[in-house]
Order: sequence, then C-alpha cells, then structure tokens
Amino acid sequence: MECLRTDDGCFANLPDYNFAAHYLIVDDSEGGQLRVHYLDEGPRDAEPILLLHGEPTWSFLYRKMIPILVQAGHRVIAPDLVGFGRSDKPSKRSDYTYQRHVDWMTSLVLQLKLTNVMLVCQDWGGLIGLRLAAEDTQRYTGIVAANTMLPTGDHEPGEAFKQWQTFSQDVELFPTGNLINSACVSTLSADVIAAYDAPFPQEKYKEGARQFPLLVPTTPDDPAAEKNRSAWKVLSQWQKPFLTAFSDSDPITAGGDKLMQKLIPGTKGQKHTTIVSAGHFLQEDKGEVLAEVVVQFIADNR
Repeated sequence: MECLRTDDGCFANLPDYNFAAHYLIVDDSEGGQLRVHYLDEGPRDAEPILLLHGEPTWSFLYRKMIPILVQAGHRVIAPDLVGFGRSDKPSKRSDYTYQRHVDWMTSLVLQLKLTNVMLVCQDWGGLIGLRLAAEDTQRYTGIVAANTMLPTGDHEPGEAFKQWQTFSQDVELFPTGNLINSACVSTLSADVIAAYDAPFPQEKYKEGARQFPLLVPTTPDDPAAEKNRSAWKVLSQWQKPFLTAFSDSDPITAGGDKLMQKLIPGTKGQKHTTIVSAGHFLQEDKGEVLAEVVVQFIADNR
C-alpha cells in the first residue's frame, strides 16, 4: 500500500496542542505497514479514556477536553485515524474501507494493551468505536456517544447527509478547515482552521477524507452492513453504562441519541444531555462542557 506522510513541520506551533506525539505500526493488510499517531496523556496506570475523532478532523479536535480529563485523574488516548492527522495516508481511494479502519483501531487498542476502556466517540469515531466495543465487549466499561451513529443501510440516511455526501465528491478543492468551521456554531479563528488543514498540505493527501462519506452504509447490501447489524445485536443487549451527549445544532445526527436511548439497555437511568449552542463538532464549540460531562459520567458509574 503506497502512502503519504505529512511533514512534521506542518504541525509546528498549533494553538493549544502541546501534546507529545506517539506512534505505532499497524498491518496495512497488503503485506506492508502504516504508522499511526496517537496522544497518550495522564497517568499510565489509570483506566483509559479512548477518544475517537471522525471526518475530516484529527486528534486536534480533542485539545480542549484532554487537560480536563487528565486533571480528573484519567489516562487519555486520542489516535489519529489512518488517513488523518499525523497518521499515514494511503494514496488510493480504494485503500480506505470501513473494515480496515476497524481493524487498524483494533490493532492500536491491542498493541497498547488497553483494558477497562471508556470510549468517547463522535462522527466516524462512533462508526468505528461502536464496532470496537461490540466486537470486544469485555475490554470496554462504558460508552459516551456524541453526534454519531452506527448505520446499517436499512434506513434512509437523511437529506442533510446526502447533501454532504454529494458535496464531498463534487467539490474541486476539499476545504477541510472551512468545512469544520461551517459545521460549528462558533466561528473558528484562522489559526484553528489552519490547524485542521495542517495534515493535508496538498489535495493528494485528502483521499481518506474524500472517501469516508462514501463508506457510510446507505444501502442494505453495503459491505459493512452485516457487521454493523451484528454490532447492533450486541448493543441491544449492552448493560454497561452508555451515555448520549449530542448537541442541539447538528442536522446530520439529530435524533440519533433518542434512538440509542430506545435500543440500548445501558442508557437506562443515565444523565443524557443535549449540549446547547454546539454544532456537529461539539468538541470545538463546547469541548470543556463535553469533558465535564464525561468526567461526571465516569464518576457516577464507578
């Protein structure tokens, strides 16, 4: 698998992102290797919180949350998905599949020997993370789902998602930072927008970002549909703590929290919240609020 690696200089002097870089190697499934970047903050002997980002962000998205989670005594692991952030970026669209992303993040969790994991997931972080938890239930103690979903292709994805999917394929220059800005309630500063553009110095680095919208299962015969259905069978019996923390201004995932609360037993009795004045990327708009929600959720369910 041919891949690109963003030069370290692209990540110099990012605002409020003074975390040490860590790397590990995963099998690319074609006889080669890929380097995956992750953050590892807080005491190594504490029970870990796994923060999974989505499309087209990277671990920079969690910079407001990590210090609060660490201050509360937690170890925080925040990887960059393959194709994003400081992780390697396969150069062909066909290199990116849903299953490969699940496999790559599974490898990271196993290599780091993470146990008693609290999963916090948003956007594609949920599409991947909910699969991780469903396929290895003993490793996870709880889940916080924020503006995410686990589609099986058995239901219409909604007009907002279809418009996004079309835009992502038709736009000539994929405007990563400005896309994130437009999906927030607040207006991001120029240096924050630039930080979201940093992993992608040229269009050829964006093959993963381009492909992700097409990997969301939207038809019943999608390659990922059956495994997502199997994951739902597990989640429909999930008794461990499960919290929804969606925002009030996200047309893409609106209503997903109510569906999870209806279908997942572990949601019963939890303090589900709607975070006000936050868009799709609620970690940008209200990262500190979401972090406190996570801290309280863990404390309530010890």
